[in-house]
Amino acid sequence: MSQSASASASKTSSNSGKEDLDIEKILNREASAFQREVEVERILKAFKLNAYDILDIDEGATAEEIKRKYRQISLFIHPDKCPHARAPEAFDILKKAESELSDKAQREELDAVIQQAQTLVLKSLNLPTTTATTDPKLQGLDPPFKVRLRAQSKLLLIDEEVRRRKAIKMNLANEGLEARKKDEEVAQRKRKAEDDKSWEDNREQRVDSWRNFASSSKKKKKTKTVLLG
Repeated sequence: MSQSASASASKTSSNSGKEDLDIEKILNREASAFQREVEVERILKAFKLNAYDILDIDEGATAEEIKRKYRQISLFIHPDKCPHARAPEAFDILKKAESELSDKAQREELDAVIQQAQTLVLKSLNLPTTTATTDPKLQGLDPPFKVRLRAQSKLLLIDEEVRRRKAIKMNLANEGLEARKKDEEVAQRKRKAEDDKSWEDNREQRVDSWRNFASSSKKKKKTKTVLLG
């Protein structure tokens, strides 16, 4: 093979390799974009009252594990990197979930409900409520123990949310009643103040009327006395 033919073949091979690399990059980029959109959809479909479900992390995760998982997902679905139209919404949902699990009081409330759900699931399986989630008896269940736990937790959390909303509604109704009472009291005080002012404003008129009446009565008495004399 001549030197020029060899160089041409080498160049062709180099170009082909570059094209293959470019195609691989495009495919990887498209696969990455698709995975980002899938993750956005997962977050949007997650049960919003369970922050563990949104972050897709176990209930026993440490604070550091939660923060690490949040960083990974938030970078993955960040609106600047993800083309999904609802990426900003998913990002906000994720942030709220991480915030709830980072708040000690909120996490304890959620954990208490999940613990109650775990007790109910274990009882339904005729197992001691002290059974650890890693116990071999919980392996190989259909549906799996984790799925059962999430489902039972969902029911309890919905009940809690319904009660919370009813309480808020009742409080608002009570506040509305109290507000109406206060408004009525204010209106009554205003009417009394107006009546008092009207009474004071008409004082002179009443005094003059009384004086005229008294003067007229005296004149009548005097006239009657003269007639009798």
